[in-house]
Amino acid sequence: MRKYFDDITRIAGNVVTVKAGGVGYDDLAVLTSDRGESLAQVIRLDDREVSLQVFAGTQGVSNNDRVRFLHKPMQVPFSDALLGRVFDGSGRPRDGRGPVDAPPIDLGTPAINPVKRRMPDKMVHTGIPMIDIFNSLVESQKLPIFSVAGEPYNELLARVGLQANADIIILGGMGLRHDDYLKFRDAFEQGGVLGRAIMFVHTAADPVVECLLVPDLCLAVGEQFALQGKTVLVLLTDMTAFADALKEIAIVMEQIPSNRGYPGDLYTQLARRYEKAVDFDGSGSMTVLACVTMPGDDVTHPVPDNTGYITEGQFYLRNGRIEPFGSLSRLKQQVNGKTRDDHRAIMDGCIQLYALCRESREKRDMGFEMSEWDKRLLTYGTLFEEKIMDLSVNIPLFEALDRCWAILAECFEPAETGIRRAIIEEHWPKPLT
Repeated sequence: MRKYFDDITRIAGNVVTVKAGGVGYDDLAVLTSDRGESLAQVIRLDDREVSLQVFAGTQGVSNNDRVRFLHKPMQVPFSDALLGRVFDGSGRPRDGRGPVDAPPIDLGTPAINPVKRRMPDKMVHTGIPMIDIFNSLVESQKLPIFSVAGEPYNELLARVGLQANADIIILGGMGLRHDDYLKFRDAFEQGGVLGRAIMFVHTAADPVVECLLVPDLCLAVGEQFALQGKTVLVLLTDMTAFADALKEIAIVMEQIPSNRGYPGDLYTQLARRYEKAVDFDGSGSMTVLACVTMPGDDVTHPVPDNTGYITEGQFYLRNGRIEPFGSLSRLKQQVNGKTRDDHRAIMDGCIQLYALCRESREKRDMGFEMSEWDKRLLTYGTLFEEKIMDLSVNIPLFEALDRCWAILAECFEPAETGIRRAIIEEHWPKPLT
């Protein structure tokens, strides 16, 4: 027999408060009103006061409506039939096809026990030299892309999804413009990876509460594929939109605000998602690459600030390039010593010379006289930016390393590079005869 509760005490925004008992946190509920049935989820328990966020919004809801609790968390069907499909923030099909008929899995499960995790030691090849050479992405790593509005961070994510050596690609879009969603779908379709991709997309026109479910949908599905032995890459954009949705709900709930109005548990909410990245011992892995936009290019903003404490480095995307200074992959040492014997030498040598190039540019801009060494540094910097840093460059790792050697040989003598003699003797480009 179904049990209903009809003592609704408060309706604010998308949140309904009802008096009820025997309810658990994150339980689903069905709100029955004149407009039909709406799905809701428990977001706060205060004695017998139960607060629900209604996915479809509270327009048309009244104090006379009834609530029925399902006593289970949010779930999503899981099977291989998800591949090639596009869903919204509630898991409903967005591609015009029917729902997936498969056994459901729970959302929001705890992160994997660290004892059960493997030490990350496999490189994710992306074809982007500024990632592959200088800040290698590693399987099971969690890395954000710090950017500002207007930078091509979605294009960068799509390109990583197209070129990364992953079995399954899962895209989670939060607050996307409709044309950005179409660009992702078209890019995956034209690149031939849509058949092994799954998209959960919340657009700016969708209910804000659905934005909160997108990371959990992606990570729950990704985790199950990883348990089957698959290499999974999860792309999330934009985690600032996710945090803003948390902020909006917290304001409605009249929670005491923390830094810049964000809820006090922002760190915990972000960590619950990022820490799902894992390399299972004896099975597959799940890598998380997330975009975080920085309002006003302010890295001390609560979202990038908290993200930086949780994740294992960051990429800074500025002026259409991944900046070498500030960008960091803390796990790159786990893999870049296993690729080619000159990888680390090139990584260190090229960045040191590029830093000297920037100093020479400052001298030039201030009107100082340029020495011959300064001029060669300036030439090197231009070549390095055009042939390595530019995001349009799309070459495999070994070819990128060879290109770095060619740039060095064009601008410097071997002894001027600061690279060990043994490495230079093996890899320095041979003069044409």
